[in-house]
Amino acid sequence: MSDTLTIKNLHVEIEGKPILQGVNLEIKKGETHALMGPNGSGKSTLGLVIMGHPKYEVTEGEILLNGESILEMEADERARAGIFMAFQRPIAVPGVKMADFLRHATTNVRNPERKEGEDLIPMREFRKEIKDKMGQLKMDAEFARRYVNDGFSGGEMKRAEILQLAMLQPHFAILDETDSGLDADAVRLASQSINEIGHGKMGLLIITHHDKLLHYNTPDFTHVILGGRIVETGGKELAEELHEKGYERIRNDYPEAAAVNDAVEEPVA
Repeated sequence: MSDTLTIKNLHVEIEGKPILQGVNLEIKKGETHALMGPNGSGKSTLGLVIMGHPKYEVTEGEILLNGESILEMEADERARAGIFMAFQRPIAVPGVKMADFLRHATTNVRNPERKEGEDLIPMREFRKEIKDKMGQLKMDAEFARRYVNDGFSGGEMKRAEILQLAMLQPHFAILDETDSGLDADAVRLASQSINEIGHGKMGLLIITHHDKLLHYNTPDFTHVILGGRIVETGGKELAEELHEKGYERIRNDYPEAAAVNDAVEEPVA
């Protein structure tokens, strides 16, 4: 059986407020999925719930990795199992260098049963690998010596997330608006880098408002989420339509979901 991430009838709330209201989605390793929708529709919430954010309560439904539920797994366990999320707003970790963070994280993903502090990737091997990946991403070597996201610009934070993606090589990657806050050149580089790193090698769920990140990452499937549920699925043509014409047709075609969407504000974690 190929690696598959499956979401079935997922209902989620935060502090008693319903956000997701019956999401169904299946992603196979090697596929690229685009998830689009207006503000407040549940895009970021879906990514955070898949990753195991503790603030969200799953009230109904399932999240399955290769047929096995991951709902009881902590976020770090999901990461070790091969799920990755690039956050829309990454946090800073002062005092922890990018290289040290990546050496430990990469070791944990590749050897999920190890005890912390034991059997780290040999330094010589790690230095060569991170140097190669940073060269591929056109990143200065000094970047690895800086503290994680501390004092980073928006573009640097997004490049740091892509570097993590390159080193960890997950089975499934959720990219939450990786293009937000980037200029045209940075978006192009990010799109190219994601394609080189992930295309055909992992299941990609690209959460975006725009089509720029999809330029080099043509979606096999485009999903529209509205009012906390996926209301329509198509191919790359659907993503192009949404970029060119917005969500007016979607709102008109699914008035009940649109009414829910207008009444709910998706929280920012």
